[in-house]
Amino acid sequence: MRRGLVHTVAWLLATGAAVTLSWWGVHTVMSGTAYDPPRALPVAAADASDSASPLASSTHRPEPAPSATSSRSSAKPSSKPPAPSRTPSSTHRPGTSPPGSASSGDVKSYATAGGRAVFDLGETEATLVSATPSTGWSVQVWKQSTWIRVEFTSGDQKVSAFCTWHDHRPSVEIATY
Repeated sequence: MRRGLVHTVAWLLATGAAVTLSWWGVHTVMSGTAYDPPRALPVAAADASDSASPLASSTHRPEPAPSATSSRSSAKPSSKPPAPSRTPSSTHRPGTSPPGSASSGDVKSYATAGGRAVFDLGETEATLVSATPSTGWSVQVWKQSTWIRVEFTSGDQKVSAFCTWHDHRPSVEIATY
């Protein structure tokens, strides 16, 4: 009887160790593959009248409320130069680029119902700077040697920004379908 009990305990220990080792191996492999992809943070929609200028950037700060600075600004002159004016659909003044960037042309922003696509349009080619979807929209990008397509999708709605430069300077077309 004692011999049967020893065999049973040995069998239980060996089976438990095998199951534990198998579970640990499968768990290790599966925990590295099954995940939710990261999601982009929503960006607040800009006013329709101010759709060309960004809401915030590293070089442009919003003006403080007039009531808070009206007494101070009349007492002493401001040493801060006025903010540069922005032309429609342009995110920076032509001919200037941020330090460390290899800007080859004119950086232009295209705001659509689905989001904002920003391209660096050079003389003979273009690059995608950013593609930011609006709240509730997703974005997908395709790049080839002579074109870039940015597609914003929400349900049945699709908005695409096509940038092409095959036999001409880079140009951008917006298509809604």
